[in-house]
Order: sequence, then structure tokens, then C-alpha cells
Amino acid sequence: MHGIERVFYGAGVPQLSLFSADARPAGVRDLAGLLCGPGQIARFGAGDQARLSIVLADPARVRAVTAACAATGIDVEPVTTESGATALRTAFRCDLVGLAREWTAGAVKAVPAGWQVDGAALRLWALAAGRPDERGGYLLMLDPQASHTHQPLVAALTRAGLPPARVARSTALRISGTRRVGRLVELVGPVPTGVPDEQWPRYWGRRVC
Repeated sequence: MHGIERVFYGAGVPQLSLFSADARPAGVRDLAGLLCGPGQIARFGAGDQARLSIVLADPARVRAVTAACAATGIDVEPVTTESGATALRTAFRCDLVGLAREWTAGAVKAVPAGWQVDGAALRLWALAAGRPDERGGYLLMLDPQASHTHQPLVAALTRAGLPPARVARSTALRISGTRRVGRLVELVGPVPTGVPDEQWPRYWGRRVC
């Protein structure tokens, strides 16, 4: 089956989600997934243009994240920061202003009130700032410079049926447990091209596509 994936939870009935990454065409608002992690967005000049940027923890994901952004209609280019880290950034664009308005309060990044995370945003979050942990769960990294966004993102994941745990001594949220990881797999969709299978959320049960 192409598109929305069927995931079996134990011996139950396969679950399909209208909120999965493949449920609708990609769009600019999906880039909110980058802002859940360390992504930044800012408006410039008269406020009629905005730029999105994100530092990647794993430089090997540059191509995959670039392709995912291009699918939304937004091009990014790789740059090297002053500290030597690998980042992606857009040009100053008019079509990013709406996203900037939603995700900023003044000049500070902020999660929109009552924001509903879906599979498309989760896919970008996992792609840019996600990794498995040694206990079979999956970590979604947060923005260490925007601690005020952490609790709203916990709430958003909980509303999506993915109540996470905060990871001690780490700026990350952990999705764990068979049912929750299974739902995460369902929402984010198949492994993106260029990402090793073992780095993507996996469900340790029967899986039929």
C-alpha cells in the first residue's frame, strides 16, 4: 500500500491516521516541524519577509532535510556557522511570513496556542532533530535556547496520542512504549531517502504496507 501506512498493534485491527505525513500534499506550514526542534524563524525589514534556519546535529541529513523542505515549496541552502556546525537556511521570503507570525511572539520563537501537531510536521521534526535511543524509544530534540517552548510541545504531542517523557540532563522528549512508538511510525511515514533505516522510528511488531 502506498501513501498512508497500515500499522498493526499486536493482534488488533490496523490503524490508519488522517494525520499521517502522507495524508495531504506538503505545504509551508509543515516547516513548523523544524521549529519544534532547534529551528529559528525571524521577520525582517517591514515584516514582509522572513527567513528560516536550523542547525543540524547530524550533517549527513543535509540532503534529506533539503529535499523535504523543497517538497513544501521552500528551498534551503547549507551554510557553516561560526562554531563550525552545519546549518540550513532559506533566503528572505514573503511566503514564510505567515509561519513567522504564527511561531513568534515579538522577536521570540513561540508555539502557537493549542497547536495541533500532525504527521507532516512530525516527519520534519524527526528528520532534522530525531534519533533512536538505546532502549527502543525515539528522541525528538528540543531547542535549548527556547525552554519556554518545551511544555507546549509536550502538550501538543500528548494531544496527538504521543505523550512523551522529558529526558534527564538532555534537551529532548522521548517517545517510548509499543503503542506510542507504533503511532509515531504511523504518523511520520516511511524512511526518507538518505536516512539509514536504523535512525528512523521503528515499530517492533508486525507491520504491513
